[in-house]
Amino acid sequence: MIELFKAGGPVMWLLLLCSIVSLTIVIERIFFWVGVNLNHDPDLLNEVMELSREGQWEGVRDKAIGSKNYIVRVLVSGILHREYSMLKAMESASAEEIGRMRRFMGIMDTMITAAPLIGILGTVVGIIVSFESLGASGIEHPEVVTKGIAQALITTASGLGIAIFVIFPYNYFSSRIEKAAQAIEKYATSLEIVYEKLYPLNENSQSVSHEDSTQSP
Repeated sequence: MIELFKAGGPVMWLLLLCSIVSLTIVIERIFFWVGVNLNHDPDLLNEVMELSREGQWEGVRDKAIGSKNYIVRVLVSGILHREYSMLKAMESASAEEIGRMRRFMGIMDTMITAAPLIGILGTVVGIIVSFESLGASGIEHPEVVTKGIAQALITTASGLGIAIFVIFPYNYFSSRIEKAAQAIEKYATSLEIVYEKLYPLNENSQSVSHEDSTQSP
């Protein structure tokens, strides 16, 4: 392994850095999603929705204190700001939660694209060096070129290996983020419907007062 690394030339150091960064991020994201799964607590989520249907907002707040369920946190944010703008509060909390889930995803995407390109760069450099060696030693020694090309291809193989390693967890994490966003939207919409059913007069009175204020001279 060390001999292959040395044979790949100086570009292998860049690929080594890419592999270390990629591995670190993949491990960190795995621990993150394991924590999300452990803190999902669907029973608490159902209790929060049930208390919301009954209009027991204080009970929801007391029940959800310290919860690490990302959906519960979004709902509680909307409940705490229900007298101002429940929708905007939940949108803000949702953006924050999704942002935490998307952390380092841009770097992973960059590694998937950059690692093969760096590998090809190493191959091109290696081929150039091989032909320079051929010009110096003459056509009587073609093994100089073939050996150099074989060494140059090591960087391409390494770059592709890094991209392949990263693309599978990247796609998995992306699918988890999409499912999480759908779950947040589902429960946030349900909470809005519950609140509108509990306080229909508030909405009507606000809309009427708004119309009066716009029509008044």
